[in-house]
Amino acid sequence: MKLKQIMQLLSARPLTDVVDEELEISCACASDMMSDVLAFPKEHMILLTGLVNHQVMRTCDMLDIRAVCFTRGKLPTAEALEMANEDGISVIATDLTMFIASGKLYAGGMNNGTIG
Repeated sequence: MKLKQIMQLLSARPLTDVVDEELEISCACASDMMSDVLAFPKEHMILLTGLVNHQVMRTCDMLDIRAVCFTRGKLPTAEALEMANEDGISVIATDLTMFIASGKLYAGGMNNGTIG
């Protein structure tokens, strides 16, 4: 599934200077605990989270996660967005809860990966 499709499913808006809408995403991890994300490394993964600090971007950079969606209407700190822009991480945001966002991705066809 392309990031563009994910943005449509989640009614998400871009937050970084550049969002790679053609980025291929095959699974999602939904967590506010970066230790859980570290235990769930998958290729072509999007992270769904409500944690808004720079540690999210550090974790994504370390695991080569190229897309993050902030849920529940939360917005990352300026420092986190700056890091995302520097590291080429596409950041989007939705007003949906993490539960609903995960369900919409699954119902939309992201069922060949694992939603954690």
